[in-house]
Amino acid sequence: MCKDCGCSITDHNHSREEHHHSNPVLENKKTVEVITKILDENDKQAESNRKHFDRYGIFAVNLMSSPGAGKTTLLEKTIEILSDKLKIGVIEGDLETNRDAERIRSKGAPAYQITTGQACHLDAFMVHEGIHHLPLEELDIVFVENVGNLVCPASYDIGTHLNVVLLSVPEGDDKPAKYPVMFRSADLMLITKTDLLPYFDFDLNRAVDEARSLNPKIDIIQLSTKTGEGMEKWINYLKVKASLRSVI
Repeated sequence: MCKDCGCSITDHNHSREEHHHSNPVLENKKTVEVITKILDENDKQAESNRKHFDRYGIFAVNLMSSPGAGKTTLLEKTIEILSDKLKIGVIEGDLETNRDAERIRSKGAPAYQITTGQACHLDAFMVHEGIHHLPLEELDIVFVENVGNLVCPASYDIGTHLNVVLLSVPEGDDKPAKYPVMFRSADLMLITKTDLLPYFDFDLNRAVDEARSLNPKIDIIQLSTKTGEGMEKWINYLKVKASLRSVI
């Protein structure tokens, strides 16, 4: 994991029975100042990214989730449905390989792959690089597919207009409670792979209630890219949000 956000700075001198422990490294004033400076500089770049998108009339969406929740498949289906209505570009984030970008390009949309190496999230500077590798003058919406991780991406504003978190049925309904920062920072929660509900012990009401207890304003859509259930709601949601920003 990366050192930027402090996620790799841990105190390993504790017993397995301990559930809460202080972190002497993160309590160090100098360490906190360094992390604060990194986040402040990131936020300035994020605001610059947002202005850049605004200049081109682009609606930008940050997709976040655990690995395997269905971000790339969702993008593929979204591009297929909107191909004759809106022009979509994608910035892909992964530790290694350009496989997701290749999948997006095969659907006819421009994509730029960012390989982060050991970094567990995209930051505003990485997205800035991606912006300059897309034909912005031809696009209406840009999706940023963040690195699969329910922790660090929540702490980094990357300059988009909408934060979306995917929660897939196989992951379990307890993820909002376990990863509260992510769900507090999201504008929309997509409960994905709902076609698998008969095969998993996933309580929809619990997932919804816990997400809304953390973030009363969060919007929630249930969908399955396999059956198509909920895809129309997702597409209409995007259209409304984009139109509110005068993109379409």
